[in-house]
Amino acid sequence: MTLHILDIESRDVTARALGLVVNAEIPVPLAQLTVVNGNDSVVLGVLGASHAVKASLGGHHITEQVSCDAVRAGGQPLPVSERASGYHFTSDTRTVDRVHLEETADWLRRQATEADGWICGSFPGDPTALTALTAQSGHAGGWAWQTWHLYPGEKDGVIVETRSRWQP
Repeated sequence: MTLHILDIESRDVTARALGLVVNAEIPVPLAQLTVVNGNDSVVLGVLGASHAVKASLGGHHITEQVSCDAVRAGGQPLPVSERASGYHFTSDTRTVDRVHLEETADWLRRQATEADGWICGSFPGDPTALTALTAQSGHAGGWAWQTWHLYPGEKDGVIVETRSRWQP
């Protein structure tokens, strides 16, 4: 089972504080899952309502961190899109009503308990306060991963969804 009920308050409490940093040292995750394809792997890590990914392929490595600490670590405020050699990142931040937030949280929890290659960290205080990640090897080589960060409010919530592809 890769659904982790975490007994620690979330450090990232607002989507506006998120940033992206690539190829920097990543913090020790609260929970992690390693997805393997032959000699290559991707490690999906849940941080304090944020995420870190470390991927390796054919001797090449990349790290990605989306968190409130990313800008201080040399990154930038969360971009809508970012490209670098062999790496492509997109993000979508949207405010949704409470029903949609709850449905998304339920779906992510099911994925983490029923499907391979998924991890979900749930934070105390609200069942919709969670971070989920999934990864798979790309069809043309490389890795692809997707993340969801859910920030509940009283009557609505914010979902930050990211998609990344990396092919060195």
